Amino acid sequence: MDTEAAAMADSVHSIAADLPTLHFGGKEHIIQTGCGSVSVTVYGDQKKPPLITYPDIGLTHKSCFEGLFVSPESASLLLHNFCIYHITPPGHEIGAATLSIDEPAPSVVDLCDQILVILNHFRLGSVMCMGAMAGAYILTLFSIKYSERVTGLILVSPICRAATWNEWIYNKIMSKLLYYCGMCDLIKELLIYRYFSKGVCGDLQVPESEMVRACKKLLDERDSINVMRYLQALDRRHDITKDLESLECKTIIFVGDKSPFLDEALHMKTILGKKCFHLVEVHPCGSMVPEEQPHTMLIPLEYFLKRFGLYRPCQFNDSPRSPLELCCVDPGLLYPKRMGLRLRPIKTRVSSPKPRANKS
Repeated sequence: MDTEAAAMADSVHSIAADLPTLHFGGKEHIIQTGCGSVSVTVYGDQKKPPLITYPDIGLTHKSCFEGLFVSPESASLLLHNFCIYHITPPGHEIGAATLSIDEPAPSVVDLCDQILVILNHFRLGSVMCMGAMAGAYILTLFSIKYSERVTGLILVSPICRAATWNEWIYNKIMSKLLYYCGMCDLIKELLIYRYFSKGVCGDLQVPESEMVRACKKLLDERDSINVMRYLQALDRRHDITKDLESLECKTIIFVGDKSPFLDEALHMKTILGKKCFHLVEVHPCGSMVPEEQPHTMLIPLEYFLKRFGLYRPCQFNDSPRSPLELCCVDPGLLYPKRMGLRLRPIKTRVSSPKPRANKS
């Protein structure tokens, strides 16, 4: 047994040695649109199929999606198969100038139309889309308005209905604080509880996680007025529930069971019906599944992408391996409870057989 254990240990070390170190330099492009400039960071070979991302309020791709993209398994699934175009909300890039408050804030429709300008700038046809919270709403709206430009939707804690009265009041308070107090500690706490579950936010007994501390540090780099304008755009969004019925592309939804947008995601799944490939409810987790529980996204994403013919396994021994290969993933992750997934039972309706007519 000791010999077998040593052999297994050597095998694990050899597998780890085969996985390359990933570098995420990316190239930033500033695209001029009718509603101002937008920063887009491009990773990978632009000859590959495009995948665009759009983050939530106060975030960039580094604070919203990097947890998903940094592992070798994710490189096998995403960076190996796609060229990634990370779209940054207006004024959210590092060192961005304060947007003028004398001009009207762009609406969600304006932000949606900016995406079309970006795709045309890079001469992209149909793209795969990945958005989180507010970014998920904007990409869904884009998919409805420009259906021919979207291959599929990967949504994280999505929103599809108009703001409720409680959310409207909450956003008004946040907007006032952002305007008069800047990116103060209270604003950061409100945003952190929007993003993460209480388990990683910490309390009097348990310190907050390194992930939360890093996110707060990145929030310090955001211009408060620019964050306020994104928040105002989201606050004035309209209900797109009825429009979801005309959505043509396949969709997969990830949401944490502690997310304030859980009900929105379940509502969206109901409206989409068969157009929704799957709804993955992750626990214990907040809204930011790519940061808090990124490993739970890999296997569902691989199956989702295979339906489009976009998944290509790596052909070389020194390339990152598929997350479905047992030599590359903890076997415990293949069990739903270990993955952090809550699988809902499937209800089936069995019709009673019709009575046969008696033969005379």
